[in-house]
Amino acid sequence: MPPDFNLPFVLSVVGAFLTSAVVAAIYVWPALRAMPRYAALRLLAAFNAFRFLGMNFMVAGFVSSELSPDFAGQVGWGDLIAATLALVSMAALTWRWSIAVPLVWIFNVWGTLDLLNAYYMGVTKIQNPGLFGAGIYIPAVYVPLLLVSHVLVFMILLRGGAEAKAP
Repeated sequence: MPPDFNLPFVLSVVGAFLTSAVVAAIYVWPALRAMPRYAALRLLAAFNAFRFLGMNFMVAGFVSSELSPDFAGQVGWGDLIAATLALVSMAALTWRWSIAVPLVWIFNVWGTLDLLNAYYMGVTKIQNPGLFGAGIYIPAVYVPLLLVSHVLVFMILLRGGAEAKAP
């Protein structure tokens, strides 16, 4: 193992992924499956609309001053774009725009790749989760929840169907 490997942090992230997936399978997916497609997508987009929290990685004192500004900027701006795409998707679904589903695809692909990129950069470039400071809970708790929500969006998108049933 690399010298900067942090087993407690890795286990907390794995635990958050496992718990998020189990809760989603038992409680969230059955409820979403019973909802009209647009309503289910709108609910999941709403959860992702809070991704502006990633901007905090660029706030002095929230993270260690030793955290790479390139990493912080890429994570922060990527999250802000994802949050904006989630909000636009919510509007498109609510107002039944003809481009609603393509916008959700864009939001979901962007959001998923942004999170995976942030994890990749964190593992390959940062390696010390202590540099996240107060932001440690974002990759340890919030990102696993977000990634599971993106999987749910993909499942709904790939299922297709029932836009007409949405209120």
